[in-house]
Amino acid sequence: MSILRTRIPVVFAVIACAGLVSCGPAAETEGSVPTFSNPIIPGFAPDPSIVRVGDDFWLVNSTFEYFPGIPIYHSTDLVNWELVNYALTRPSQADLATLKSSDGIHASTIRYHDGTYYIITTNNIDGNMLNFVVTASDPRGEWSEPQVLDGAPGIDPSLFFDDDGRAWYVGNWIPPDPEFPGQAEIWLQEVDIGAMKLVGDRHFLWRGCCGGVWAEGPHIYKRDGWYYLLISEGGTSFDHAMAIAISKDITGPYRSNARNPVLTHRHLSYDYPISGVGHADLVELEDGRWYAVALGWRLVDGKYGILGRETFLVPVTWEEEPYAWKAEKLQWPVFSPVTGKVELEYPTPFGNRARVNDYRFRDDFVESDLAPEWNFRRTPVQGVATVDVHAGELRLRLMPAAIGARQQYAFTGIRQRHFEFEALTRMTLESDQPAAEAGMALIMNDRSALLFTLTASGELQVTHNREGDTERLATTGFEGREVFLKVIADYLSLGFYYSADAESWQTLVEGIDGSMLAPERIGGYNYTGVYVGLYGSTNGTGEGEARYDFMEYRPTVTDGNDWFSRRRAE
Repeated sequence: MSILRTRIPVVFAVIACAGLVSCGPAAETEGSVPTFSNPIIPGFAPDPSIVRVGDDFWLVNSTFEYFPGIPIYHSTDLVNWELVNYALTRPSQADLATLKSSDGIHASTIRYHDGTYYIITTNNIDGNMLNFVVTASDPRGEWSEPQVLDGAPGIDPSLFFDDDGRAWYVGNWIPPDPEFPGQAEIWLQEVDIGAMKLVGDRHFLWRGCCGGVWAEGPHIYKRDGWYYLLISEGGTSFDHAMAIAISKDITGPYRSNARNPVLTHRHLSYDYPISGVGHADLVELEDGRWYAVALGWRLVDGKYGILGRETFLVPVTWEEEPYAWKAEKLQWPVFSPVTGKVELEYPTPFGNRARVNDYRFRDDFVESDLAPEWNFRRTPVQGVATVDVHAGELRLRLMPAAIGARQQYAFTGIRQRHFEFEALTRMTLESDQPAAEAGMALIMNDRSALLFTLTASGELQVTHNREGDTERLATTGFEGREVFLKVIADYLSLGFYYSADAESWQTLVEGIDGSMLAPERIGGYNYTGVYVGLYGSTNGTGEGEARYDFMEYRPTVTDGNDWFSRRRAE
């Protein structure tokens, strides 16, 4: 049974001012064209994949070591998105218990064929890539146990269902004869979809247009009798790019678009506020128009990706080559026509009002299942977080383990979706272990976390956990075991506050540098974004419990687009 409360929908949608401020719907005057603001899904939402079925759009993202895995969003207008489910809700579906940070569930692809939804993905376990498929007749319902595709190397798999009834697997791998380190190759093989196994010959399609470094994220589309192979190149940082090739036969040979890359920000200044654009997936609307979803980074001061990679939406048109000297003029997709880069605003695809929600969140723990926003780091220990409906509390069972590599520790959190926010909770600590602590946490991953906790010995403290080592940043004495805790973020400046009654607030510390949570300072692979949540540990000595009356998270933005004007600090 799922531990998530999926029966109560939670709307996810961009709002006015780039999805970052509760300033209400965008103003619409007579004759004006409604617009939406990017990103359409802010916060940790990388590697988007999308499919349309009738009037419904479904979108999934990568989740790496987080559980449940692969969020499923629904929309009818491409702008307002509702988190309706997860594909991986049971430990039996994927081994996530002892993963390294940023291992686990990599880029997924969602597709639909003949009444069934398919999600294909990779579970990276210490460099061993397990590619598998889960299915459902309704994305909101229960997804199947995984069907592993034996003999499928590499990452970022995709499925393509041709109009002749055949199904194909397309993915990447490291070829045995790379011309340079990091070169990857896209390969294709038919899938017996009933038996869920690869059949027939394997075809090696393309190493990319621009050196082929880290060619990945392939998708195949068919239009007017032509097959189009869209891939990512250059790695998911400043050099990320999308390239496309074309063939009359699905098995190739594929011809590269002479104008590749077709979507990138690699040519822009490092200070440009949206960077790392790539890993796109195309979708055709019922009326023949096309759009693409793609990931991108919004870096604070041109450096710090604390929110992780987010999901952006761009319009796509198709153009025929104008060259008079070519007998065969091909048609190619043009991403974000006119400017060629991901813009802050575009007209809404369906002319509707674009702003519904500002991503504020409150849980008073009055339902037996957790709200779908809550995630755990790795598959949680059974019973670590339970809802007491009668008391209206979340009970977090403290374990001896603290934050550390591959550890299962007591934490549940929600995505940080804004640069400016306020998070608030009321917590009661119950433990006779002197080293026990509980409270709130801001976590990038096992390598770096900020902890705001009350200890059983009577101290409130802010500590930085870095690779398992703890540095105390601020502390004060506190009487009692019940406390209100509040965190206020202003980009990279963090303040920590406490109160006994939620009316008279005391400052524990302000001006803590949030860049210590950023991938650029942590080092190593950091594919996720910051989570804000509830944490506790007995730090090696027995167990305990922390009780939370509520958790509230709200944006505090005054100018939703001010992040766009920020530049790298001197």
